[in-house]
Amino acid sequence: QVQLVESGGDLVQPGGSLRLSCVASGVMFKTFLMNWYRQAPGKQRELVATITSGGSTNYAGSVQGRFTISRDNSKNTAYLQMNRLKPEDTAVYYCNGWRIVGKDYWGQGTQVTVSS
Repeated sequence: QVQLVESGGDLVQPGGSLRLSCVASGVMFKTFLMNWYRQAPGKQRELVATITSGGSTNYAGSVQGRFTISRDNSKNTAYLQMNRLKPEDTAVYYCNGWRIVGKDYWGQGTQVTVSS
């Protein structure tokens, strides 16, 4: 049984920081490519960050330099460290992972709200 479970979403002030976690079970985590997506109200889901099984990373231009994706294979966990948060970062954030095309997995989402 494959499960991805996100946590760490919260209400934070502009300029603040937050770390999201995604714990995977039922998979060979170290072989998976992991992603963080987000979806704001009234907008399409967008890819925020990617980390490969080898540890290479990629980011959306809107978060480059502020967000960091990482993974701890010993804990079957992917992270998204978010710094210098802006109101436009407000969204539901989703963890995604896959190894084989057409067989990807999703978490339930965690709400991040950036507001004064």
